[in-house]
Amino acid sequence: MYKQKLCLGLMTSLPEPLTEQVKMIKSAGFDAVFAEWNGKGSLDEIAQEIKNQDLIFQSIHAPFTKSAHMWGEDEKKAEIALNELLDCLDDCEKLGAPIMVAHAFIGFEDHNPTAIGIKRFEKVVNSAEEKGIKIAFENTEGEEYLDALMEAFKNNKNVGFCLDTGHEMCYNRHRDMLASYGDRLIATHLNDNLGISREDGEIFWTDDLHLLPFDGIADWDNIAARLDKWGYNGILTFELTVKSKPDRHENDKYAAMLTESYLAEAYSRACRVADLRKK
Repeated sequence: MYKQKLCLGLMTSLPEPLTEQVKMIKSAGFDAVFAEWNGKGSLDEIAQEIKNQDLIFQSIHAPFTKSAHMWGEDEKKAEIALNELLDCLDDCEKLGAPIMVAHAFIGFEDHNPTAIGIKRFEKVVNSAEEKGIKIAFENTEGEEYLDALMEAFKNNKNVGFCLDTGHEMCYNRHRDMLASYGDRLIATHLNDNLGISREDGEIFWTDDLHLLPFDGIADWDNIAARLDKWGYNGILTFELTVKSKPDRHENDKYAAMLTESYLAEAYSRACRVADLRKK
């Protein structure tokens, strides 16, 4: 896409091995790839294939299932969570991925960031700074934790924001996250969904569908305008899946497609999003 680089995340929901997906993503037209970290050395072969295909290794997504432990009183659990993030940073440096995307929290009930949590994340931020890696904290559930981190590290140049457009609708109740952090935007996770489905308005993880753009209710004209407003000129990164959430079927049509056809459609939608931006 003219003047705009496009990135797609590797998907465990596709039948092809991740190294093969790298080749297929390149063939579909994308310029860059991001991958999820799953232990030291888990991305070595993938990183090599990204180099072989002359693609950009846009970022590594840090593990997030233990994110809540970073804020809690259980020191043993917190140490495990902290070490995962530090090990992920090591691989970012080793494999040439300039950004680590991280969740501030996981869970829907707790809303109390702690001072000890900030101290633990400070170790991650300091390690990233030493390695020349940027950390992009992503909007998820638990906005209070994101807000606490962005405030605590507002003067750290290696700390920025990753906008997830789907999370903005189903976890953040359509809060304009760029109004808070647009000036610190360094990455995107672009995807679509149908918003909050429950009649009582509760947010829940099964609404986080990661549909192709234009298959949900997202206002892509508005998203593009907001990216323009904040002068974002980085890679447009798309985080998608072909797997439906439990008791949901919105993604089933993707799973029924040949992977080549799905990736071609993903690239077409990515180009449509890019074309909405001011030239």
